[in-house]
Amino acid sequence: MKKIYLLSTILLSAVVLAQDITFSGCTNLFGTANYLFTKETNPDTYGKRIYVTSPVTGDQPCGGLGTCEFKIQWNNSLSRWEFLADEGDGTFTSPYLIYYNSTGNSTAPNPPSNNVGTWVENTSVTEGACGGNLTTSNSNFSGDVHTTTLAVDETNSGKALLFPNPVVDNIGIQGIGNAKEYQIVGMSGQIIRSSKFENKINVKDLESGVYQLIIITGDSKTHQFRFIKK
Repeated sequence: MKKIYLLSTILLSAVVLAQDITFSGCTNLFGTANYLFTKETNPDTYGKRIYVTSPVTGDQPCGGLGTCEFKIQWNNSLSRWEFLADEGDGTFTSPYLIYYNSTGNSTAPNPPSNNVGTWVENTSVTEGACGGNLTTSNSNFSGDVHTTTLAVDETNSGKALLFPNPVVDNIGIQGIGNAKEYQIVGMSGQIIRSSKFENKINVKDLESGVYQLIIITGDSKTHQFRFIKK
């Protein structure tokens, strides 16, 4: 396979917003450019955030793979985060897998940094031109990424509290600072509800069963609780 050459450079603003991810690495293929990934408005059906370089138009002239655009998203069937390169027309219909990480915190809504788990180079596409897996010495991967392999789950630590459990109508939550949003996930892994955080959450309309409540803070940490709806 021919080597990949990217001829475009994505200019970054002086201040990177928390919802963005910046990346530089694999310089043999991507050059020394810094790439800006912007978080899409809506997460996927599993509550995972999606990040795409902008603009996605498919008309930037590039050699090799013919792509100037990238996407970071969760692959639920393989339980891993993926770093994808567009096939050249801006649709990501048949993207190229450049890196993947299946050893980071799979419960987090955002991808791991380059020092969490292992971002594995997909040499079947890159032919080893990226020089190996992503590390802090060969890449920069910062912004809206999580930096620990463990989810923040303080259910039994005495710091965070969910009550009552089992629950009929309303769940109360105490002990979590800077909470921003919450998700209720069914046992199948599908997100049933995603909304702005409240200290009291009405679950009266849920069917009886077991659910997971995920609370996400402003610094992208997660608190997870399992509860039973009567």
